[in-house]
Amino acid sequence: MTARSYTRRGFLALSSVAVTGLGLTACTGASLSSGGGTAPASNKLRLFTYEDDETIGLLKAQVKKFDEQNGTTTTIDSLPGSGAAQYPDKLRTELLGGSGPDIWRIWGGQIGAPFAKAKQAADLAPYYQKYGWDSSINTAAIAGMTFDGVKAGVPFTARGLGAWYNKELLAKAGVTAPPTTYAELEEMNGKLVAAGVTPCGLGGKFGWHVMRLFEYLLEHTAGPQLHDKLLIGQESWDRPEVVEAFTLFKKWQDEKWLPEGALGLDPAEIGRAYVEGDTAYSIEGQWTEISAILAAKKDPAQFGNFQLPTDHTPARHSGFVEGYMINARSGNKDKAAALLDFIMKPDSQKAMQITSSTVKGAEPDPQQMPLSAEWAEKYGASAFYTIQDQAFPKKEADQYFSVQSDLLQGSMTPAAAAKKMQEIVSAWARN
Repeated sequence: MTARSYTRRGFLALSSVAVTGLGLTACTGASLSSGGGTAPASNKLRLFTYEDDETIGLLKAQVKKFDEQNGTTTTIDSLPGSGAAQYPDKLRTELLGGSGPDIWRIWGGQIGAPFAKAKQAADLAPYYQKYGWDSSINTAAIAGMTFDGVKAGVPFTARGLGAWYNKELLAKAGVTAPPTTYAELEEMNGKLVAAGVTPCGLGGKFGWHVMRLFEYLLEHTAGPQLHDKLLIGQESWDRPEVVEAFTLFKKWQDEKWLPEGALGLDPAEIGRAYVEGDTAYSIEGQWTEISAILAAKKDPAQFGNFQLPTDHTPARHSGFVEGYMINARSGNKDKAAALLDFIMKPDSQKAMQITSSTVKGAEPDPQQMPLSAEWAEKYGASAFYTIQDQAFPKKEADQYFSVQSDLLQGSMTPAAAAKKMQEIVSAWARN
């Protein structure tokens, strides 16, 4: 997706057709741009993204439609497949060099936060008000793109992680309904093992996949408020609730609730093992219906999903948002906001086949993706905690993964893991 915004001067240079199409503040002709060190305005926009090759065409089609209606020419650059390992660094380099895009796609949490903190991303509050995004977009997702009270991004996806399970295997173990408490979850795991079924398919290669289990256990032992404070270093990790979470983490491996040799398993393989019947469930997001179930040509009716029980109110799940930011130095901020508003319309979201859209009215089609639609209906508006590999900067996340690995290998005790995490997080929080 691409977009640019306009300074007041740039706005006045637009044709009347473009002005009408953008719906700018017609009564005064004033732009919402804040100005200050901005690039010259133009009708040429640039959007930077990491859209995959399979979906980039859908984005380009919507942007082309916007361009045709508004007299703009938008260039889309994409860096697919690199993930957070390369994309943020390339974006940062461009911005520091003064050649940054007008709009860029970005993850929430500590990946998006540096761009807001450095004021490279514009404060979009005026555009939230202008376009009514506060009422048309999932509130929890907006919080994921709000940094220190500044709405620096517009979220367009909200991914929620839960247990996606194989109905046949749960039935084989005599489990008639998904667990509603943590005790019931442990009981279910025990029944599955007794029936010869590996419960939870997670892999430790790269660290982030098995992390999904630990962060859930921490939500269970610490509760929402303490969990949130731990993630930002406002409370010490060297405490009983964290030790308990690490103790449970080790228990899951020792009780064989994780696959044998889990630390060496590739998430790309083990994460979809529940579809083939090799594990009972995995901790995944809505994407798994397309990438695992439908890709394997399986009937979604053979599977189900549920939110992992935390025994707390509110009942939260792990989640993350992805959204768009506007370059604070762009000379085309108003135009960029107009493009964002265009692609945040339900029709545009559906045309781009966004399966976890934050936009009301763009929920998944239950005929095409019944499980994703079910998740959206049950949990789409639920609160979530930031997935931990986005809650921490990359350096600290890598250190955290090492702690997980050492604990599961038995070279570190739960108490030592809690102390080590406090060292890692406190050093980061002081910066």
